[in-house]
Amino acid sequence: MIIMGFSTLQTFPLIEGLTGPQTLDVLHKRITALGARVSGQFVVDCETYFSAPSLLPGNSQRVLNVLHNTEEPASVFAILEGGAKQPVLVADTLLDALLPKMAVLYTSNKKQTRIESKGNRYEMGDFVVKLGSVTMSGSFKGILVEVCYLACVVPALCWEMVWEFMQSFLGSTVPSTLPPYIQSRQNATFSPTDTIQMYLEKFNEFRKQTVAR
Repeated sequence: MIIMGFSTLQTFPLIEGLTGPQTLDVLHKRITALGARVSGQFVVDCETYFSAPSLLPGNSQRVLNVLHNTEEPASVFAILEGGAKQPVLVADTLLDALLPKMAVLYTSNKKQTRIESKGNRYEMGDFVVKLGSVTMSGSFKGILVEVCYLACVVPALCWEMVWEFMQSFLGSTVPSTLPPYIQSRQNATFSPTDTIQMYLEKFNEFRKQTVAR
């Protein structure tokens, strides 16, 4: 099933004294107390490929991110970093079969470059909520919360309602302003590729935190 609507994504800090799974359990109890029901699980993953430096002028390197979202099971999303713009290529699952044959151009170490957000998916009226545990190289990195409002596809028209809903179970961690990615698109029609772009931004933030440590 393809979800059409406006989605927003944010990290949620661990509750003091609790582990990642324990914090997710608290969020689970909060949102089910509001009347939300579990409607399965979800996964959004990203694997990163690096170009062979010798193939580009000046031995520069390009980064290719390949993402999957269980909400769009027939699609594979590819984002090439390193340029002024980062358009999203939407392909079918044959792209996954093609990538190993492009090893001379792009290579990947799955143990080091794969990152994913995985967890319960909830439904409550026109809202879909995903509480994701982010892992990289098998290690827990943090919590991502995605909220989708199905009744609207223009962020500026429904942000206040979405913000109030998110506050009801995430509390003061929810910023009152639109996320930076959405601010420049607040009057545009939201699409699944926008959701993928936001996930990639958050995944890269987790990766940078890991490098910093």
